[in-house]
Amino acid sequence: MRYNLKNDRLSVEIVSIGEAYRGTRFDWTGFITQVSWKDEQEELHTFCVPESLIPNEGTGGEGLCNEFGIFDPIGYDEALPGGKFPKIGVGQLTRLDEADYNFARTYPVEPYRMEEDIAAQSARYKVHAQDCNGYAVEYIKSIQLKDSRLILEYHLHNTGVKPIQTHEYVHNFIRVDQHSIGPDYEMTLPVMMHTQDMDPEYTPSVLRTQDLKVSWNEIPSQPFYGRLPEISNVSGPTWELVHQPSGVGIREWDNFPVVSMALWGVGYVVSPEVFVKIAIQPGESQSWRREYEFFKK
Repeated sequence: MRYNLKNDRLSVEIVSIGEAYRGTRFDWTGFITQVSWKDEQEELHTFCVPESLIPNEGTGGEGLCNEFGIFDPIGYDEALPGGKFPKIGVGQLTRLDEADYNFARTYPVEPYRMEEDIAAQSARYKVHAQDCNGYAVEYIKSIQLKDSRLILEYHLHNTGVKPIQTHEYVHNFIRVDQHSIGPDYEMTLPVMMHTQDMDPEYTPSVLRTQDLKVSWNEIPSQPFYGRLPEISNVSGPTWELVHQPSGVGIREWDNFPVVSMALWGVGYVVSPEVFVKIAIQPGESQSWRREYEFFKK
């Protein structure tokens, strides 16, 4: 089942828990597949695309979907092959062998018990805590609309006996009104992006960086990926993407210290990824918020 949260400006399509996505990478709760926004002239704009336009390719991502532990999965190193480790927002996964954790790999999963409460302009999710080798987390996620803003709030409570140390980010699979990523776009970042970690032969010919701006010389024919240097404080939006011919754009505001950021994309999609550090002692909690603002300059 798909739900639509709506107000006068926004319409947000959300897939019900476990209906369209049952993978082991992304959070099953609040899986946002499309955001539509109406500007002052009553024109409707869309912002979300799938991870891949080729059926069955990729890891099943779409729109605004978040992930816990892409680089530091909780309890994976402690689990023996055949043993369990927890994936927040998904369930208890089974380690298959001695290989390192691979976010793109599918692991056997026992899903957590999850609840969803959908209203006209908001949604609330609860993932019940379940012990896994001393790790246990109660997870509450809420989505609400406010004018031209989409607000995501997260709350984790450590009910286990071991500390929770990991990261969370949203894999924003976005573009504006089906326009290919290319020379018509400009992205603003909190710090200057360095391309030395990217393909040295391909990336510099496609991406152009100047101060805090990133633009494209052409429509990328293959994926690009780069990580930003360490970010200290962000006083305004963490990032902003604008389709310059129309002036339509999207920006993200975050209320947490940004520990790292990455930029991934290809010709049909771009994904700015903002990471929050999660560090919760037993009995303690952590909360954070992301706001997406849709606008026309």
